Amino acid sequence: MHFLSPLLESYIADHSEPEPELLRELTRETHLKVVQPRMITGHFQGRVLSMLSKIIAPTSILEIGTYTGYSAICLAEGMQKGGQLHTIEVNEELHQIQRTYFDRSGYGPQIIQHTGDALGVIPQLDQTFDLVFIDAQKVNYDAYFEAVIQKTRPGSVILSDNVLWSGKVVEPLEKSDKATAALLAYNQKLKDDPRVETVLLPIRDGLTLSRVL
Repeated sequence: MHFLSPLLESYIADHSEPEPELLRELTRETHLKVVQPRMITGHFQGRVLSMLSKIIAPTSILEIGTYTGYSAICLAEGMQKGGQLHTIEVNEELHQIQRTYFDRSGYGPQIIQHTGDALGVIPQLDQTFDLVFIDAQKVNYDAYFEAVIQKTRPGSVILSDNVLWSGKVVEPLEKSDKATAALLAYNQKLKDDPRVETVLLPIRDGLTLSRVL
């Protein structure tokens, strides 16, 4: 996941906006209590998500893959007053830690949690989203994209995380590696899809920005 030296990563973080104390607390609790804590967004990428959200100034955000809620709070920082963020997580055991930090962040009333399969939840959401963040099962990225693009408008932004997959996208593909195969197909799809314009950024494990046309 880390393509730069630890020294450069530290320099980048030190010369970006500081990580809010609440999110540092969430990171510590995630590492203490939750399986696979490396899945948490983290300081630098979190500040990138926050900045993008502030630039877009969305009134409606959709997040697919909440984990412990770090990225949702970052995205909520740029949301317009009175806006809403819908976030979907398949693991119901993470619901309480998410809610605790959402409420402490001050965005609690604006963040709506959904527990279950995103492909089942998304069709039930009767609204248009200005900003979408996809960060769930990699084999389903194409299906997530097709589900959410129907609920966007021209100018909406769809963010896709982990698109470099620890560099596996440029390594020989193992026949059993379904996640990498899915991401290779997805990355090519976004480049070629006439419904969006796309740029892939080498931020952490790869973050793609797709603007709906």
